[in-house]
Amino acid sequence: MPKRIAIVEDEAELASLIDYNLARHGYQTQVLTEAEGALKTLEHSRPDLIVLDVMLPGVDGFELCRQIRRSPALSKTPVLFLTARSDEVDRVLGLEIGGDDYMTKPFSPRELVARVKAHLRREEMDAEPPAVEVGPFRLDRSARRVYQDARELELTSTEFNLLEFFLTHPGRAYNREQLLKSVWGEQFVTPRTVDVHVRRLREQIEEQPDSPRYLTTVRGFGYRFEAST
Repeated sequence: MPKRIAIVEDEAELASLIDYNLARHGYQTQVLTEAEGALKTLEHSRPDLIVLDVMLPGVDGFELCRQIRRSPALSKTPVLFLTARSDEVDRVLGLEIGGDDYMTKPFSPRELVARVKAHLRREEMDAEPPAVEVGPFRLDRSARRVYQDARELELTSTEFNLLEFFLTHPGRAYNREQLLKSVWGEQFVTPRTVDVHVRRLREQIEEQPDSPRYLTTVRGFGYRFEAST
C-alpha cells in the first residue's frame, strides 16, 4: 500500500506543487486548505505523515499540531512544518510542541520529498522488530549481525540488506527491478548488480552455491527465498 501524506496548506499553487511531487514518487496525497476542522478529517484518514503550513487562516499550524499530539489516533504521526518565517524562535517552538521537522519557504520540492522519505523510513525502522528468525537464520537489526545456526555470517552492508529483505519476505518471487527498488533505493545501479550480490550471498549461506537450497532462481523472472527448506 502506498504511504499516505496529508498536506495542510492554504496557498493553492504551493499545495498543488507539493501534491504533484509527492504523488509522482508514489505517495497517496490528501490536501486540506485550513486547520479549522482538519483534525477530524486527519483522524479519519490516518495519514502516515503530515506536511503542515504554520501560517494558516484562523487556527494556525502550531495549534493544529498541538491538537494532533493530543489525539490518540495521530499522536505519533510525523509532522513536517512549512513556514515563511525563518526566526529561530519559531523553529524551536515548532519542534517543542511536537513537530518532527521544519522547512523554510521557499524550498526545493526535491528536498521536501527527501525529508518525507527519511521520516517515513525512520518510522518503519522503529516499528520493525529488532530480530528476524527464519529457518536456521537469525538477523539482529540493532547489531547488524546475521547467524546461520551458530555461525556468524561475514556480510557486506549491501549483502546484509539483501538478506534482510529476503528473510522478511520469504516464499515470494521478486524480479530484479523490485529488488533494486527495495534494497538499493534510488542509487544508480543496474539489474546485473542484483545477480552479482545474489551470487556472493549464496557463497555465504549455501553449502552448494551452484545448487542453492535457500536462495533459489525463478527462471525467467528473478529470485525467491525458500524459508521452509
